[in-house]
Amino acid sequence: MRIGVDARELGGRPTGAGRYLAGLLREWAVDENARRHEFVLYAPEAVTIELDSRRFATRLVPGGRGTWWEQVRLPRSAAADHLDVFFSPAYSVPLGLKVPAVVAMHDLSFFAHPEWFRTREGARRRWLARASAARAGGVVTISEFSRREIAERLGVPDSRLHVIPPGIAAAAAAGPADAGAERVLFVGSIFNRRHVPDLIRSFGTLARRRSGASLDLVGENRSYPHEDVSRAIAAEDLDGRIQWHRYASDEQLDRLYGEARAFAFLSEYEGLGLTPLEALAAGVPPVLLDTPVARESCGEAALYVARGDIAGTADALEQALADPAVRSRLLAAAPAALARYQWPQAARQTLAVIESTVNSRQSTVP
Repeated sequence: MRIGVDARELGGRPTGAGRYLAGLLREWAVDENARRHEFVLYAPEAVTIELDSRRFATRLVPGGRGTWWEQVRLPRSAAADHLDVFFSPAYSVPLGLKVPAVVAMHDLSFFAHPEWFRTREGARRRWLARASAARAGGVVTISEFSRREIAERLGVPDSRLHVIPPGIAAAAAAGPADAGAERVLFVGSIFNRRHVPDLIRSFGTLARRRSGASLDLVGENRSYPHEDVSRAIAAEDLDGRIQWHRYASDEQLDRLYGEARAFAFLSEYEGLGLTPLEALAAGVPPVLLDTPVARESCGEAALYVARGDIAGTADALEQALADPAVRSRLLAAAPAALARYQWPQAARQTLAVIESTVNSRQSTVP
C-alpha cells in the first residue's frame, strides 16, 4: 500500500502537529506491520526528521504552506504517485484527491471559540474542517473530549471517529546540579486560551516570597487579540527571573524539562494538552486550569486551579515546587496517567484506521 502524508508541519520549526506526525513516522519506520507499506511525504521544504528514503520518499512541492498549497499544489503532485490512501495529521485533507483519506483533528477551538481567530482565518478553518470530516473515511482524534466535540459539531458517526491518544516523549535527563533551583516551566504556543499573562502575575506573587524561584516560558506568541507578553513580564519587575524562549529545539526542551521543578499550563481549552504529560514523563508535577480535558489527561497527577485565581495559582505552584508530600503524591500518580500515551500503540492504531479505510473503500467498489 502507498500512503501519502501531508508533511508540511515537519519543516522549519516543528511544534504540536509536527511533533505528533514525527512520533507516528518514527514508529512506522520500525513497526513490522508498517514495513508492508510505502510512505510518500509531501512538503514545501526539507523535513526535519531522518527516515529511510526507500520506504519514506519525500516530494518537495514548492508554494508555501497554506490552503492553496494543500488544496491545489499537493494534489497535482500526488496524482502521479498512484497512492492508495492519504493521511493528514492536522485538521484538513486535500479535497480533490481521488483516494481514500484519513484526517487527524486534535481539537475544534475555531468552532468552540471563534473570537480567538481572525474572521477570515476562522471561517477558512471551519469550512475546511467540515469538508474534510465529510470527505475522510476516518477521523482520528486524541481525547474523549475532542471526540464528543467532533461528533456534535461535525456530525461524524462513531463508525468513522477514532480516539487514539498520542505518545509522550521519554523523560528528560536528570535535573541540574543545583538541587535548590525552583524553576517553573511553561511550554506551548502562546494563545489567549492559555492565559500566560495570568501565569506571569501568579509567578510574580510566588517570586516575591521565594527568592530562588524562576520561570521559563517556551512558545511563540500567536495570541489573537494580541497579548503583550513582554509588557506583562516587565510589569512584575523581577530582574530577569522570567525568561521567554520563543522557540526551543527538542534538545533544548529536554534540558528545560530536566531543570524544571514545577510545570504550569493554565489553558481553558485543549484537545488534550500534551506538554503537561511531557512534564510528568520528566518527573515534573504540573499545575493546570481545572477543565474536563485536563482531568481526563492527568487525573490525580496534577494540581488544579480556577481561571483567574492569581493567589490560588501562586499557592499551587509553591506546593508543586516545595511541598514534599504534594510532590510525592502527584508523581506517584504519574505512571497511571502516562500509561495511555505510548507511541507504539498510537502508531499501530492509527495505521489500522488507515488500512481499514482503504479496505472499506475497496469493499464498496463493485
